[in-house]
Amino acid sequence: MKNKKVLLGMSGGVDSSVSALLLKEQGYEVIGCTLELFAGNSCCDTNAYLDAKNVCKQIGIPHFTYDCKKDFKKYVITNFIETYADCKTPNPCIECNKYMKFGFMWEKAKELGCDFIATGHYAKTEFSIEHQKWVLKKSRNEKKDQSYVLWNMPKELIEHILFPLADFETKEEIREMARKKNLNAASKPDSEDICFIPDGNYKKFLEDHSEMRSQVGNIVNRKGEVLGKHNGLYYYTIGQRKGLGIAYKEPLYVLSLNEEKNELVVGTEKELYQDKLYAKNLNYLVDFEKWDKDVYAKIRYRSNIAKVKVKRENEKIEVRFEEPQRAITPGQSAVFYQGDIVIGGGKFTKNSQKDNIV
Repeated sequence: MKNKKVLLGMSGGVDSSVSALLLKEQGYEVIGCTLELFAGNSCCDTNAYLDAKNVCKQIGIPHFTYDCKKDFKKYVITNFIETYADCKTPNPCIECNKYMKFGFMWEKAKELGCDFIATGHYAKTEFSIEHQKWVLKKSRNEKKDQSYVLWNMPKELIEHILFPLADFETKEEIREMARKKNLNAASKPDSEDICFIPDGNYKKFLEDHSEMRSQVGNIVNRKGEVLGKHNGLYYYTIGQRKGLGIAYKEPLYVLSLNEEKNELVVGTEKELYQDKLYAKNLNYLVDFEKWDKDVYAKIRYRSNIAKVKVKRENEKIEVRFEEPQRAITPGQSAVFYQGDIVIGGGKFTKNSQKDNIV
C-alpha cells in the first residue's frame, strides 16, 4: 500500500504552483523541490527557486533546493554538445526528464519516504486494463500535451508518477485557479527557451563550452554541385531555410550534414519528405509484441501524429509512414502511440536521411 507522500518538482511557474495546490487538496503530503541545473540558475530562470519557495510558504508545504549542476552537465549538457558535434540535433528536455526529473528526483523522493513524484507536465498516468500495467498517456489538453518529451522515462516508474494537470483542457483554467489563490505565478509567462541557453544562441553556447569552432565547407545539392559555402555544420539543422546565403531559382532547405566531407547538402522542399526512418536508443513503455495494431508516431514535439508500420531489426526499428514526413532530423525522437497511450520511443539514426527521399 503506497503512502500519499509526494515530491513535487517546482520551477516557480504557474503549472507547478497549481500542481502543489491540487495535490494538497487531494490529501497528499506534498514536498516541493527545485533543481539547480546550470550556472547557479534553477530551472527555468534565476529567480525560480525563490518563486517556488514563496509558493510553498504561501500554501504551507516544505520546499528544498537541490544542487544538480554536476549531474546536469554530465547527462544533459555533455549530450547536447556531443550530439551537435556528431552532426545531429538534440532535444535536451528529453535527457533532462530521464535523468533529472524522473531520475535524480525519484532517488530524492525515496530518501524522503515518498512513494510518488509529481511535475507540472501536461501528461497522464493510468492503469490500463488492456495492458494490465500502468501506462503513460496524453493529457486532455492536446495543444499543451507533453507526452512526447516523456517517452524515455523508466517504465517501472510510471506507477509512481503523478501529473496533477492531466485533465485540464486549457491553460487559462490553471491561471484562473492561481489567481483565485492569489499566487504570484498566475501571470508568469511560460518558458519556451532551453533553460541553459535563455538567449537562444546555441551556437555561441557550443563554442563557449566546447572546442567546436567554425570550419568553412561547401554547400552542395544532391548531385554534388557546389552552390556556396557554409560556416560550420553545427550552425545548421535539417529543414532550415534561412541563413544559407544562396541565390537560387527556388527556395533551398538543408537536407543533410555530411560530416566526412564537411558538406552541407541542400535541396528543394519536396526533397525534405521521407516515408521511412530508422530509430535506435529505444525505450519500450509497452512490450513491442503488443505494437501490432494502429501505431502512430510523432517526429517532433509540434508535429502532427502520423500512422506508421514498425518492424524491429535487432537494436533498431524501421518505421514506415503512410504519408511522407517533412524534415526527419537525426538526433530527434520518434515517439509512438496507440490511441492516447505512449508505447515507446527512440532516436533517429543518421542514415535515415539517405532512405526513400520522395
